[in-house]
Amino acid sequence: MKYIAVIGAGTMGNGIAHVFAQNGFKVNLIDISEEALNKGLATITKNLDRMLSREKITVSDKENTLNNLTTFHKIENGVKDVELVVEAATENIALKLKIFKELDEICPSDTILATNTSSISITQIAAQTNRAEKVIGMHFMNPVPIMKLVEIIRGYNTSEEVTRTIMDLSRQLGKVPTEVNDYPGFIANRILMPMINEAIESLFNGVAGVEEIDTVMKLGMAHPMGPLQLADFIGLDVCLSILNVMHDGFKNPKYAPCPLLVNMVTARKLGVKSGEGFYDYSESRKAEKVASQFS
Repeated sequence: MKYIAVIGAGTMGNGIAHVFAQNGFKVNLIDISEEALNKGLATITKNLDRMLSREKITVSDKENTLNNLTTFHKIENGVKDVELVVEAATENIALKLKIFKELDEICPSDTILATNTSSISITQIAAQTNRAEKVIGMHFMNPVPIMKLVEIIRGYNTSEEVTRTIMDLSRQLGKVPTEVNDYPGFIANRILMPMINEAIESLFNGVAGVEEIDTVMKLGMAHPMGPLQLADFIGLDVCLSILNVMHDGFKNPKYAPCPLLVNMVTARKLGVKSGEGFYDYSESRKAEKVASQFS
């Protein structure tokens, strides 16, 4: 397998494309937005430059990685000759179902269709196609070039051969694939999201402040990042979407999103991506931090 398509040039998509391209795969990076494609390529280049400065790669490695990448605006142009498609579009079920229906109609019959979804049913996605045995979850962690884990999720009809192929492919990328079954949230988010939601509930109930909650989890539980800061980096809208999928899938009130989370997303306080979440990431705040270093 050498020819890959990645749909979506956002944070996860460009990271996935980067890792495949750096490991010698020819990658078609697809996004309907020219701005997203340019930003995605700029991010990949910046990350390669950082690796180069740390002597983790050579100039030749950087050039080869960038040469392995080709961008497309239309799905039909970017997937017609590939052996694997990895969908990394927004975590929106209607959008993903639409994309997979289209992919099934366009792609060669032997192309494997993977999704980077962090919570949506692989079986439901596969049902939009006539190749359910070739549909699988390939859930990378953010930031993709650094994080080793790939959650490999088998749908109800995913074949053993396809599962084995994707497990082996993940190892070729230097990742550690872990196979799980198809239930809402899989394993990573089934454990992570209730913890984040409980941290938000604790804040909502006035048990402790933002920094206090994160400090307890960092220093007391050896987490590299507190749950509220992590939620900001994931995106509060993404956290809410995953919790809603789990709440709907299990019909269990323990997965119901905290009202504070719902209100923050409604107010577009989404974390790092919007400049404000549980913490302030605005330019003015950055300027204050720089100034404080010299005061």
